Amino acid sequence: MQADPIPLSLLDLVRVREGFGPEDALTEAQAIARHADRLGFNRYWVAEHHNMESIASAATSVVLAHAGQGTQRIRIGSGGIMLPNHAPYVIAEQFGTLAALFPGRVDLGLGRAPGTDQATLQAIRTPPGAAERFPQDVMELMHWFARADEPGYIRAWPAAGAEVAFWMLGSSQFGAMLAAELGLPYAFASHFAPDLLDEALQLYRARFKPSSHARAPHAMVGVNVICADTSAEARRLFTTQQMSFTGIFRGARGLSQPPIEDIDAWWTPVEKARVGAMLACSVVGDPGEVKAGLDALRARTQADEFIIVSDIFDPGARRRSLALTADAWGLAPS
Repeated sequence: MQADPIPLSLLDLVRVREGFGPEDALTEAQAIARHADRLGFNRYWVAEHHNMESIASAATSVVLAHAGQGTQRIRIGSGGIMLPNHAPYVIAEQFGTLAALFPGRVDLGLGRAPGTDQATLQAIRTPPGAAERFPQDVMELMHWFARADEPGYIRAWPAAGAEVAFWMLGSSQFGAMLAAELGLPYAFASHFAPDLLDEALQLYRARFKPSSHARAPHAMVGVNVICADTSAEARRLFTTQQMSFTGIFRGARGLSQPPIEDIDAWWTPVEKARVGAMLACSVVGDPGEVKAGLDALRARTQADEFIIVSDIFDPGARRRSLALTADAWGLAPS
């Protein structure tokens, strides 16, 4: 007997496409969040990146408010906030405000990676050694969301007592151990850093301590999913993401590019191998192939939830990919 499908969530990179501007990316972000909401996706997350012309989600909480205005049911959240870049008090104010705007729908995923280069960190005023204080900053952030039952001079209004779901993000043992220690749900960034996926999940589950945030481990696995009516079309659409990752190794992080017919003629064998390793956790094909690929990844990881990235240049093709994926996986439209 086949197990019921686990929830699917969506991580939106809010890509700025060649020939378009950030205003177009943000308009599409709200539209794709609304689309995911109607298809039955569980969460819509965006991530904090800085000094990247091709990504329009630097002001993460603002983008989430924009997405939330166009949706009714889906949870909205950060995948994630790079906490070393911020005062926990300020993040509490921002996400407390989101919780007031969208009650019962806000996730606060936290990461310790910089989300940018060292020069930009100086512009952000991220202090040296901030990443080493990450566990303490997480605890402080949680403190600001505690109910204001005791007298206190400082409160991060409107965060005090607000309903926000905390998540730990990671791509290594560190995040897994911290999530387990704090009793938090855990999201692994296997959509671009898959090497330690199995090891991190095993460590998280073995060391998990129940808490008020989660009574049992809950692991969400990141996976790139490109679905089209044919395998050939899905592979063609995937070239947009493959070219984007190749740009990392070429030192040329440009705008999102339209798909091409023959990527093997475009990149070198070394680039193909390096990008292939980063994007190893990808499922690309027609609906049957996508269903089979997700089934295999679930069997391997015992994931409680998938969060998918569908980095497709054309918005119409992206909506089609999400619709085909939702249908193949058995999501219930709302």
